[in-house]
Amino acid sequence: MRRPLSLRARLVLGVLVLAGIGLAAADVVTYSRLQSFLVQRLDRNIAASAPVLARSVAARGGRPDEGELEQLAASTPNSYVGLRYPTGYVDWTSTGTPGHRPPPKPRQPKVSTNGQHVFELQAVQGSTRYRVRMEPLHFPAPPDYALLVAAPLSDVTATLNRLLLIELLVTGGVLVAIAVLGLWLVRLGLRPLEGMARTADAIAAGDLSQRVDRAEEQTEVGRLGLALNAMLSRIEESDQRLRRFVADASHELRTPLAAVRAYAELFERGAHRRPEDLERALHGISRESRRMSSLVEDLLLLARLDEGRRLEEEPVRLDELAGEAVETARAVDPERPIDLAAEPVAVLGDRVRLRQVLDNLLGNIRSHTPPETPAHVRVASSNGHALIEVSDEGPGLSPDDAARVFERFYRADPSRSRHSGGVGLGLAIVAAVAEAHAGKVSVESRPGGGATFRIELPLLKEAARDAPAGAMEPVRTGSA
Repeated sequence: MRRPLSLRARLVLGVLVLAGIGLAAADVVTYSRLQSFLVQRLDRNIAASAPVLARSVAARGGRPDEGELEQLAASTPNSYVGLRYPTGYVDWTSTGTPGHRPPPKPRQPKVSTNGQHVFELQAVQGSTRYRVRMEPLHFPAPPDYALLVAAPLSDVTATLNRLLLIELLVTGGVLVAIAVLGLWLVRLGLRPLEGMARTADAIAAGDLSQRVDRAEEQTEVGRLGLALNAMLSRIEESDQRLRRFVADASHELRTPLAAVRAYAELFERGAHRRPEDLERALHGISRESRRMSSLVEDLLLLARLDEGRRLEEEPVRLDELAGEAVETARAVDPERPIDLAAEPVAVLGDRVRLRQVLDNLLGNIRSHTPPETPAHVRVASSNGHALIEVSDEGPGLSPDDAARVFERFYRADPSRSRHSGGVGLGLAIVAAVAEAHAGKVSVESRPGGGATFRIELPLLKEAARDAPAGAMEPVRTGSA
């Protein structure tokens, strides 16, 4: 199986390919332009001498002999001058040593667009090529004779070969420099990603406290590091909450389970033969079982709300629901004065869970305030929202307790005694149910000034309009 290239290799290879294509294109253009320039310059040189020589021959009349051709060749250094006969044969002569002679019988050249003949010839021996210009000899010269001037392309070829060598060396050097510099820059740019990989490995090993170093907003990798750090903070926070949740749930379940086990041992030690001990054991097992069932029901409700399960949706009159909750609270705690101020307010929601919210708030007052402490319940509408307020005139909450009162298993009493409250899930359920109804919950309190719990829910019209679509399974756990 072919091993995939690393990101660093792909980046450097991509830059090299692009740079190679660009440099090759530049080299080809430079080479072709210089070749065209040199050839054109050579053509201009022979174009300046060939017509003059042709007119000189024509002015003398008759076919020039070898001596006259040598005189003509002497006037064009490093070039060949040839006389083309009607048979196609060319008699070449030169006073210098430009190289091997052009062929004595070249093929018939094509006529250029301006009526003149310019073409190239290969030497009889060697690799020398010539740029040739042919000028017809007109009257009074004999017909079908022509004068040819051939200039060697050796200087042009040498210059182009030298250019090609320079281009190859420069291109190779530039590509090597780009590869070295690219590797360094890519390594420098990917160094934060390597740090992220090490951080991820440490997190995978179980260390959730690791963070990406030097995460800055100015770069894409830096923004990725900031996002990763934020995600890691949430994961660590969630992990801590989960660990605390499991520890608290285990703590709460340990006591009733120990009590059930103790009553079972009492039964095994002969309580079934003593009616008073048997009744005590059965009553204790039933009581602790109910406590565990209530705790499990609360945990199940919170878990389902965390999953986003939809609650039942029906029109609910909060004023009527508050009246029922206050009537029940007065029956449970007849010594406590509880007043109700409610105006007709309707919301779209789960009647059972909304009633549970009111019962939990009133139960919280019973657990944390003296029996004679007055309680107040108010239901109203404000700014398009239904408002539920449950307040008391008790000792109130400290700022730290008020900030954490809706956390699961949190108790303001550090002793965690059940005589000062339940398991610490009542207000957490209040916050979760309010959020599931697209509402919010808050508390206002000061030490010695009582506490006011406030819940805001969308009114029936707004709740019906904003209700999410879908057919998710509604939450049904226990009773109110």
